[in-house]
Amino acid sequence: MVEAIIQGFSSVMQFSVLPLMLLGVILGLVMGAIPGLGGAFALAVLIPFVYSMEPAQAFAFLLGAHAVIYTGGSITAILLNTPGSGPNAATLFDGFPMAQQGQAGRALGNALTASALGGVFGAIALALLIPVIRPVVLAFGPPEFFMMAILGISFIALMGEGSLTKGLIAGGLGIILALVGYDPMTGIVRYNFNSLYLYDGIKLVPLTLGLFAVAEMIHLALKGGTIAQGSVKGSTSGVMEGIKDVFKHWWLVVRCGSLGTIIGAIPGLGGDVACFLAYGHARQTSKHPEKFGKGHPEGVIAPESANNAKEGGGLLPTLGFGIPGSSSMAILLGAFLIVGVKPGPEMLNENLDLVFTMVATLVFANIIGAVIGLLSAGTLARVTNVRSSLLVPAVLVLTAIGAYAVECSMGDVLATFVLGIVGYIMKIKHYPRAVLLIGFVLGQIAELNLHLSMQIFGPTFFLRPIALILLVTIIITLFSNQIANFVRARRDR
Repeated sequence: MVEAIIQGFSSVMQFSVLPLMLLGVILGLVMGAIPGLGGAFALAVLIPFVYSMEPAQAFAFLLGAHAVIYTGGSITAILLNTPGSGPNAATLFDGFPMAQQGQAGRALGNALTASALGGVFGAIALALLIPVIRPVVLAFGPPEFFMMAILGISFIALMGEGSLTKGLIAGGLGIILALVGYDPMTGIVRYNFNSLYLYDGIKLVPLTLGLFAVAEMIHLALKGGTIAQGSVKGSTSGVMEGIKDVFKHWWLVVRCGSLGTIIGAIPGLGGDVACFLAYGHARQTSKHPEKFGKGHPEGVIAPESANNAKEGGGLLPTLGFGIPGSSSMAILLGAFLIVGVKPGPEMLNENLDLVFTMVATLVFANIIGAVIGLLSAGTLARVTNVRSSLLVPAVLVLTAIGAYAVECSMGDVLATFVLGIVGYIMKIKHYPRAVLLIGFVLGQIAELNLHLSMQIFGPTFFLRPIALILLVTIIITLFSNQIANFVRARRDR
């Protein structure tokens, strides 16, 4: 094991491998900052270039790019209220308000540093958990997936601002939108209004871009002026303050990094779930939950720690027995076949050095990506002082490109702008758009796994040990305020 670790880390530093990893990091940051592209798109575009590469070169290049996708996505999420990828959506809630307050540099420092530490945490977890991955992942079935989804939905009560009724309406609307298209079990088409485009349901990328990017640009165009309501603070001091915030909240980074790693290791849940769960956890455990959604550093640190850490977790089932933890990992399986490597127990025995080459790539790529981002954060923060007449057209063009690029569908572009109008109405009427997005993402997972749980285990599926533990966690989450008030009242007697 020690020999494999040394060999894996040293192979990344070879002259034939290191430049490819650096090139991958740069490409990953750029692709991550373009709204709608994401990790799966980056891997799909880059995978043809690895045909003639050695395994170490191929995975240094691919993982170097993929490791920093969400690092790049956090930049546009903070500066333009436009998530580069789905897992960056939770960063919008506090990152963009900080930019509006002239603290863009601090928010970027929060996000980039947390991303680097989360990514390194996930890589270390990957190295430590490889020997025990199989029994852990196999313990999760449809009941556990369903309960994990419900746990995420239960955070709606924590994330909704203002009127609880409006939060419930937004969450319910998100779940309804998740039901559009084919029923996963019966094949019946629902709520398609005779539209061929809606047969496959509403897609996540158009929904995310519409609710946040387009809606924000409509608001900015009508309001005029700039994103920042005041002058941007000195870039260097702002970034350094953001870095200090992360180390001040190091325990939050560890907790959310652990959460991201666990979610990433469970096939089918993915980074969208990880970032929302991390955000909800941070708000639930914070000493100042009332500040969330208004520009609180903890609201940036938590999701960014989780979404990069989940890449290490996603590699666990992929390497351990060839089950991809996400769509990106499914594409990565194709790269394994291209370079002649078979994932699974054989790989852990015969190619252990290659496994640690991947671990080293995740470590170095996250650190390098964060350094590049931090060095340019001061300049990037000035975007918030660009006039709306220049910024709005540029962002809308990038949004349209991002929506189209995923599946080359003009329907996705049209859906993005239609949903942008919905998002704008929600914004001015103070309905929480984030809650709608959570309901949509987790509603699909919950529906499918509820069907499977009922068919396989019957109505008592929730009595399985892990499912029961998750159910208790859900109840505690939903009634946390009442429990806290009860404990406080007992203490004050």
